[in-house]
Amino acid sequence: MSNIIVLGAGMVGRTMAIDLTKKHQVTLTDFSDSALQESKQKCKALHTLKLDVTDKPALQKTLIPFDLVICAVPGFLGFNTLKSIIEAKKNVIDISFFPENSLELDALAKQNNVTAIVDCGVAPGMGNIILGYYNEQLKLTDFECLVGGLPKVKKWPFNYKAPFSPVDVIEEYTRPARYIENGHIVIKEALSDVEHVDFDGVGTLESFNSDGLRSLVYTMSHIKNMKEKTLRYPGHIEYINVLKSSGFFSAEKMMINGIEMSPLEFSSKILFNEWKLGATEEELTVMRITLKGTDKKGQEKTIVYHLHDVYCPETKTSSMARTTGYTATAAANLFLDGLFTDKGVFPPEFVGKEEGCFDYVLNYLKDRNVIYTKTSK
Repeated sequence: MSNIIVLGAGMVGRTMAIDLTKKHQVTLTDFSDSALQESKQKCKALHTLKLDVTDKPALQKTLIPFDLVICAVPGFLGFNTLKSIIEAKKNVIDISFFPENSLELDALAKQNNVTAIVDCGVAPGMGNIILGYYNEQLKLTDFECLVGGLPKVKKWPFNYKAPFSPVDVIEEYTRPARYIENGHIVIKEALSDVEHVDFDGVGTLESFNSDGLRSLVYTMSHIKNMKEKTLRYPGHIEYINVLKSSGFFSAEKMMINGIEMSPLEFSSKILFNEWKLGATEEELTVMRITLKGTDKKGQEKTIVYHLHDVYCPETKTSSMARTTGYTATAAANLFLDGLFTDKGVFPPEFVGKEEGCFDYVLNYLKDRNVIYTKTSK
C-alpha cells in the first residue's frame, strides 16, 4: 500500500482519489472546503486537506511524506505546480492539461530522479497510449482522434455540459490548433474545418479542429498526417463562434463601473452555471481513434478503436471523470507496480510503447467498465 496525494478535488480529481483508495492510502487536497467535504461524503476512506498549490513552500512541505503525487489542478496552474512537484523530488501523474510544453521540464525531472507521466487522461491520454503501442507494431502514416464529452439530454442553446472548469473548455475554443499534414505542422484557428460525423448510439456530431495533439507534434513527427478534433452536438460551434467573434473570450482587462475584469472572466462566470454538469446528470464520452500504416510485410493496415462510455449510476460518476481519471489511476498503479520506472517527463505515448503497460491500462479500464473496442482491416 502506497501513500498518495491528489491535488485538486474537482470532479475528475475526486474520482481518481476514490478509485485509488481501493489499494492505497489517499489524501485529497483542494483550496475549496466545500469540494473537500463533498468528496469526503462520497468516500469515507479519503483523507482531506486544504491546500493552496500556488503557495510553493506549503505545497512542497505537504508533499514530503507521500510516495506519489496526482496533479489534477486547473490548466492555468498546471505547469508551475508540476515544476514545484518535480523540484520537491516527487514522482507524479499529471492531468492538468496546461498549455505549456511539458517536455521543457524533462531535464529537471531527470536531474531530480523523478518520473513524471503527463497528459494522462482520455484525450490527450488514452489516444496517445494507443498510438504509442501501434507505433511499435506498424510503420504509421496517419493518426486521427475524434473525441467529445456530451450531455445525454440536450439543453438549448449550447447542448453542452462540462465536468471541469469553463476556463479550460474555452481554452479549447481559443488556442490555435496544430496538426500534421504531409509531414508539416499546420496551424489553424480552433473551431475550424467543421465536419459532420456519424456515431452509433449517438447520431450525427460536429467535429472541429482543437489543439489536442500536444506532445505528439514533437514525439511522433515521423507520422505524416496527424489530427485531433473535438466533438459536439450540431449547432454548438455556431453559438461559440458568436461569443468568440464578439470578444467574450478576450483576456484583455476592461473597466466596468470601476471594476476591472476581462470578458473571459465574465463569460466563465456566466457559462459556469450554464455548463455545470449536475452531480447525477447523465452524460457520455465518445471517441474514435483511427491509425493507418503498413505492417512488417508491407501490407496496409487500418486500426480503429471506439469508445462509447456513459455515466455510471452505481457509483454516481460522470463518464468524462471515469474515462479521464481511470486512465491516470491506471498509470499510477502501473508505476507503483514497477512496470514503468524511467526518469524524466513522459507523455502517454512513451508509456503505451511498452506492451506490458498498454495491456495493463486496457485491462485496468475494462475492470472499471470503460471498454475500448477494436476493429482492423
